[in-house]
Amino acid sequence: MFRTLLVANRGEIAVRIIRTCRDMGIRTVALYDDTDLSSLHVRLADACVRLSSGAIYHDAPALVQIARDCGADAIHPGYGFLAEHDEFARACEEAGIAFIGPSSTALARVRDKIATLETVRAAGFAVPRHSPQAYRASEWEALRAAAGRLGYPLVLKSYSGGHGHGTRLVREPTHLESIAQHAHSAALTASGDDRLYLEEAFLPARYLEVQIVGDRYGNLVHLGERDGTIQHNHHKVVAESPAPYLTDAQREDLWRQALAIGRLLGCSNICTIEFVLDAQGHVHFTEVKTRIQVEHPVTEMRTGIDLVRTQIRIAAGEPPGFSQDDVALRGCAIQARINAEDPWNDYLPSPGRLRRFRFPGGPGVRVDTYAYGGCDVPVRYDPLLAKVIAWDDTRAGALQRLRRAVADFAISGVQTNLPLVQRILDTPEFTAGTYDSEFNRQPLPGAEVPDDHLRDLAVAAALAYLRRRSDTAGALPNRAGSGWHRDSRRLPQ
Repeated sequence: MFRTLLVANRGEIAVRIIRTCRDMGIRTVALYDDTDLSSLHVRLADACVRLSSGAIYHDAPALVQIARDCGADAIHPGYGFLAEHDEFARACEEAGIAFIGPSSTALARVRDKIATLETVRAAGFAVPRHSPQAYRASEWEALRAAAGRLGYPLVLKSYSGGHGHGTRLVREPTHLESIAQHAHSAALTASGDDRLYLEEAFLPARYLEVQIVGDRYGNLVHLGERDGTIQHNHHKVVAESPAPYLTDAQREDLWRQALAIGRLLGCSNICTIEFVLDAQGHVHFTEVKTRIQVEHPVTEMRTGIDLVRTQIRIAAGEPPGFSQDDVALRGCAIQARINAEDPWNDYLPSPGRLRRFRFPGGPGVRVDTYAYGGCDVPVRYDPLLAKVIAWDDTRAGALQRLRRAVADFAISGVQTNLPLVQRILDTPEFTAGTYDSEFNRQPLPGAEVPDDHLRDLAVAAALAYLRRRSDTAGALPNRAGSGWHRDSRRLPQ
């Protein structure tokens, strides 16, 4: 097993990795820049290294050199940044450092998303219609012509990136140019490659993903599916497992397809096979994510399997420690993504210092976060502040626990999307599990405020009014009434 592991990431996923390493007796080294100095992952790691490069977590040579200097024999990339870059994985392998994830060869095989789609289609699986090549920002006319051939609505996707960056839905031809400009820019920022390819859009649709685990000995198992239909900017706001709208037959077929595609593509370690379910109930493969995902706690809560520990064991050459027969999918788990942003002001990021940060607990509730009271929320990174996950034997029970957990948060110093999440969880469509991708376009109903809440607000407003008046009214300090103070001001007789 590894002795020292470099966490090549930040935020809540870095905290998550460090905690599992501590359970396994592995020393950890964290990375940070000046804006992340107060983050919890810096405080929990055994050692910390400041990033001086302007490329920060994207600087592969610098990260490999840091790993060498601190004696790390493994690097965990988390998600985003360099997690799916085959060049980074290859640099780690050449330096004799284990990359916690698939091999560089496997990463290179699936990084070409168009080739991946063609490979899966040739094997007999359904995939969306797509452009035969990717286009740079300078190839606008070629992109527009390809869009015309494919038809609308369509999806623009980053050729090299993931994590939602560069992905944009285009419903009409008149919107293509402006949306493509933003997508090119987002893809370049996220992955250093501005190329986009086009894919047929299914509307309405549902987005499904199957977590699979593969070791070096050819064993491949699935850990059930997750739904990630409710999104904003192609980041999943709410995710749950199992998908509430699937029949048993659909679910079994989805798992079968995921395992077959995983074997076809040579997936190993932790990977996610992503699908889209169209309005007719047909499943289409869209892509494979060769890393741990933001929504992995949903799977962990249902299976009881630590996915980060599993990643590390497999990277060390050990078997995952379980077979398909050992995987028990119990109950229901639902995750909400808590962001430092203002949903009522065009989702503007809300960086700043957290004056107060109280998160929920209780049976079946888990919170993954890097934050605490007094911590800084930096402006340069994703606004993800925390993830709250609730589990119960039934979906209704898990939903009620999640509603309670979201209401228990107390955060001040930054704006958050907590009110938005509360409204989503209270909608009839989500309660019934009948939502689809068009849910994201519907205006959410206004929150109903109970009478006792209105009463409490009235009392708070009255107390605030009285306090403000008392603060401005003239008053003598207590010491002015003492005998000593009165005598000191008495005039001589």
